[in-house]
Amino acid sequence: VQLAESGGGSVQAGGSLRVSCAISGLRIRRVCVGWFRHAPGKEREGVAFIDPDESVYAPYVKGRFTITRDDDTNSVNLQMNSLNSEDTAVYYCVADDLWCQVVGDRVVNTFNHWGQGIQVTVSS
Repeated sequence: VQLAESGGGSVQAGGSLRVSCAISGLRIRRVCVGWFRHAPGKEREGVAFIDPDESVYAPYVKGRFTITRDDDTNSVNLQMNSLNSEDTAVYYCVADDLWCQVVGDRVVNTFNHWGQGIQVTVSS
């Protein structure tokens, strides 16, 4: 299974960016896919996840980020609006072999497949 992120880059606060992930070796039609991020000096955190039934967003991105899935191209996208400096991080695309397992407002899957990550930088 391979996950290849694209997009990202740099933007000023208040701007928008989009990151995409092309997945091969695993059909995403019936599994949980999504995004984590990791900023310097901080713990890695979940951002948004999606499976055929639902989309789940972390509280700190809800209302600003939108995750979508394209079963035809086997890809997942994250549209990020109203970005701020706290969103600066390396963003990782992830996929599991199961549907999303949601506890409260968190997805608790142990994701088996990870991309290499892509940098998103927001300047204030």
